Amino acid sequence: MQISSPLSDTDLANAWAELHNEAHNGKPLEPQSNRLAFADPEFMFRRETRGIRMQLELLKPDLAQIERGIEHTIVVYGSARFVDAEQAQQQLSEARASGDTQRMALAERAVRNAQRYEAARGFARIVATEGMKQPPNERFYICTGGGPGIMEAANRGAHDAGAPNIGLNIGLPHEQHGNPYITQDLSFKFHYFALRKMHFMMRAKALVAFPGGFGTMDELFEMLTLVQTRKSKPVPVILFGTEFWKRVLNFDVLIEEGTISAKDLNLFRYTDDPAEAWSLIQQFYQKGWHS
Repeated sequence: MQISSPLSDTDLANAWAELHNEAHNGKPLEPQSNRLAFADPEFMFRRETRGIRMQLELLKPDLAQIERGIEHTIVVYGSARFVDAEQAQQQLSEARASGDTQRMALAERAVRNAQRYEAARGFARIVATEGMKQPPNERFYICTGGGPGIMEAANRGAHDAGAPNIGLNIGLPHEQHGNPYITQDLSFKFHYFALRKMHFMMRAKALVAFPGGFGTMDELFEMLTLVQTRKSKPVPVILFGTEFWKRVLNFDVLIEEGTISAKDLNLFRYTDDPAEAWSLIQQFYQKGWHS
């Protein structure tokens, strides 16, 4: 079918100019039957148009990464609550000056967790430095959830090396913004957790999970389940922080209870060293992991 009056660049510009003017002049956005559908936020946010919004949320980051030539990512998960060593030391100094015992205990914990922040930063720096030696289409890019803590640390490590890196942020009730170390045109914001998870998986060639909470556990088990059920190609899964993970997740109990098989333990590896984490990923792609 031939379109008699195709949508022109002028039409698009006028639609967005109208929307911008109304929004910035404090005018209410009244539904208008003659407004272009995609420029009508009241229409776009209807329940019936959810499928369209989901399609767009899948498409926008995908196109941006295609245009950048990004095909392979190493996804880094971990707690959003950790701070870097400098901030942790400052918190400890202030806590000691206050004489508050509980505050000092929390600050001492922050110092311990800062070691994990610095390890994530160091790991990402290694990946980015090595990646910059490869052609863009063969390069591994660091990808995180875009927030603070371990996510910030990994984006920061790649930024330290001067490498592009990706942040897949999520809109939350308590507003969360992308951390400042994400490459500006690769900082994406999602509404749907499901679409964000799809983007983690679409290009992931490895997952490195640092200590974290519910979100980290959710994303880790998502990956393990997809690989275990062969819905996704096998990728190296690294659990960084052996003591933490073995305390939190007792996989031996799952084997004893018959809920997983012993061979499922081959889906992941433990490490406590950034260089070893990178070495394990290389090993996986060079000769695979063996039981």
